[in-house]
Amino acid sequence: MTPDMSHVNRARHGRPVHHWRRDLVELAALFTAVAVADGVANLIGHGPDGPALLVISAIVLTATAAFHTWWARRHGHAPPTSDTGARPAAAARPAGPSGRLAAPSSEMAAASTLWRMRTTVKDEPGSLAALCTALAGQWVDILSLQTHPLAEGTVDEFLLRAPEPLTAAELTRAVSLAGGTSTWIERADAHDLVDAPTRVLGLATRTALDAAELPLALRQLLGRCTIRSLPARPVGGGSGPEPVPAEGVLDDTVIRLRAPEGGVLTVERPYLPFTPTEFARARALVDLDGRLGPRIPSSQDVLTLPEGSDIMVRRVDTGDLPAAREMHDRCSPRTLGMRYHGPVGDADRYLKHLLSPRFGRTLAAQTTSGRIVGLGHLLWDGDETEVALLIEDEWQRRGIGSKLLGRLVTMAVEAGCESVYAVTQSSNTGMVAAMRGLGLPLDYQIEEGTLVITARLDATPVVSRPPYGTLPGRIGSPAHRD
Repeated sequence: MTPDMSHVNRARHGRPVHHWRRDLVELAALFTAVAVADGVANLIGHGPDGPALLVISAIVLTATAAFHTWWARRHGHAPPTSDTGARPAAAARPAGPSGRLAAPSSEMAAASTLWRMRTTVKDEPGSLAALCTALAGQWVDILSLQTHPLAEGTVDEFLLRAPEPLTAAELTRAVSLAGGTSTWIERADAHDLVDAPTRVLGLATRTALDAAELPLALRQLLGRCTIRSLPARPVGGGSGPEPVPAEGVLDDTVIRLRAPEGGVLTVERPYLPFTPTEFARARALVDLDGRLGPRIPSSQDVLTLPEGSDIMVRRVDTGDLPAAREMHDRCSPRTLGMRYHGPVGDADRYLKHLLSPRFGRTLAAQTTSGRIVGLGHLLWDGDETEVALLIEDEWQRRGIGSKLLGRLVTMAVEAGCESVYAVTQSSNTGMVAAMRGLGLPLDYQIEEGTLVITARLDATPVVSRPPYGTLPGRIGSPAHRD
């Protein structure tokens, strides 16, 4: 117990505790005060002006008591003036650094914007704290934070919720004043609210189920980037890419890894160097894909043609290469020429490339007996996506091409593509009609004697979603343009 608690009555079992020594001291003080008062009264009273002095003293004491009572009532709720060492009340202390923005109104607080921001700070104590203080000064809420240690400094990656009036330039300026350098910022969306471990596990699961998900998973893992899968032996002949060591190569804004099926997988982004952490994650995802080997979902869809016949639509890969070549043999030279825009003899050489999940997805239309009568390709081409169709002559103009194209476009929408394009000839009325049947905005261009039809996917396509297990996210893997 502290010394100033000596005048506080403590309680035992709910009743006050009295001490005889304290009572004795108070009684002695009372008698002493009475004796002193009697002595003073006798001394003053027997003097020539004694009675007058006693009356004046009484008046002064009464006035002093009255003034003390009035002062106590007026300032009874004032805080003590003595310095007890306690912190000042929260309402009396500033809530942040000087010069910060005024607190946003309730309407401004409700209207917020999500940002993804990455900046480099010195690897020293207090650098992250200074950065967080600068963001707090702009009323920015930090939703998540990842750190990427470097040889010199640390890259901090934030997911931020900021007041809507706050611009990217203002955020960047505040971070720069707090010591952040090489700052990069872009708008985020609700998908970025998933924490990093959960997102990586989800990408690994999708990659394990479908080999075609690897380029999409890398794109979603690393952000806006270009992914190229270069085969060890190019389709058109010539020498392959330069070999890559087993551990891969990290070169500033370029990652080069060994592709699981051979060749080289290159990931590149021009705006921001990759960190060792990102390189390790990408390498682990590619290694997982290589260990699992070729695989595609086994789901299929049944289509009923206008004539009443049933056609099966399913995903195919290089394992279906013999059946696809048999369909090639049944196609006329005109049909193959309109599809591949080149010598008919080169058509078979492209099939292995087209059926590989590394370069896109392929749907096959087959009869109930298992005979493939149509192929539809969705090919990754950097930030663009190509669609292509090949229908056996006997099965043309029965609606198979439109059905395949509708499902390919739906897969492109689910993968986050902004548009798809088809390269054909103006005489290929079937392909032109199928593109127009999508009900999407179309752009037509003539390039080197061929017709390029581009469909913008900002409108919802008029097709239902097929159960092919696609992955949301933007695509960034180029493929051979047939």
